[in-house]
Amino acid sequence: MINVGIIGCGKIAALRHAPEFSANNGCRLVGFYDFVPFRAQALADQFDAKAFGSMQCLIDNVDAVSICTANNAHAAATIQALNCGRHVLCEKPMATTLKDCEDMAQAARAAGRVLMLGHDQLFMPVHQKARALIAAGAIGRPITFRTTFAHAGPESWTGTGNTWFFDKRRAAMGALGDLGIHKTDLIRFLLGEDIVRVNAVTATLNKTYPDGSPITVDDNAVCIYEMESGATGTMQVSWTSYGMAEDNSTRICGTEGTLHIMEDPALPLILETKDGARECWPPDALLPMEAHRIGTGVIDAFLSAVDGEPSPADSTSALRSMRAIFAAEESALTGRAITIRHYNHEEEYQ
Repeated sequence: MINVGIIGCGKIAALRHAPEFSANNGCRLVGFYDFVPFRAQALADQFDAKAFGSMQCLIDNVDAVSICTANNAHAAATIQALNCGRHVLCEKPMATTLKDCEDMAQAARAAGRVLMLGHDQLFMPVHQKARALIAAGAIGRPITFRTTFAHAGPESWTGTGNTWFFDKRRAAMGALGDLGIHKTDLIRFLLGEDIVRVNAVTATLNKTYPDGSPITVDDNAVCIYEMESGATGTMQVSWTSYGMAEDNSTRICGTEGTLHIMEDPALPLILETKDGARECWPPDALLPMEAHRIGTGVIDAFLSAVDGEPSPADSTSALRSMRAIFAAEESALTGRAITIRHYNHEEEYQ
């Protein structure tokens, strides 16, 4: 039985991590820590656990931790836990600087412990099925793609217009880091290859604080990604999609056909081939590969990784996705295309 603690007790901890750990028979949710004590106590009371007075005290009493803090605290908390020999599940984005991301991956390797990121898109059955179809050649060689993640903004999730998501000091990036990391990681997962060149535009077009002052991060971003194979496409993310349902769609066009992923809620996966054939998968045909998956599947995958199973959201893969995100940020700032250098496994940790 793995004893688990949660560091950071905001909405993602309360609505995702704590319920999924609590419902999982493979672990015991021991306790919570937050720099605002009453938040930790509230979750401890709800989940019959303990509120710890310091992060180190929590780390000392568990085998694994889940990092659910604001972005700027991810690296320090993760490295502290790894250096103490604990496994770590960290919320996305990995960290607020590339060096911090690299240091986190290095700390996991040095400690011989799991560092996994909460990239829940990789565990969605529709995306896992799409990846399998692409790998099997259902659309031939992928040529172009577009992937989108758009909603009305994080204040609809946090319940406050003063959310830390809007603060550059704590978040580092806006929609690009919040939503863009999901879709950047997803396109790498679906195509099975890395992004090697990025052109990007970011902007703060509409979001303001309650007093009317503009937020200090982007609320929209558009990236052009070139993959290792030469396949090229767009990644668009937005916090200003009002009056509509969340858009989490992807379309991938290949030499033999096209995959439509979550473009139609009634038919979340559609395969059309150039010979005129059309195959559709309704929601009830896209069930989790695991028979007893809990919630998003992220906690299940993390506990499996602790048991030695590979994870598509491990720190090495997450670092490669973050390189693309930081390249997009640089491209937007400089107006230039940015080429990404990816390292092989040995070079990564020299």
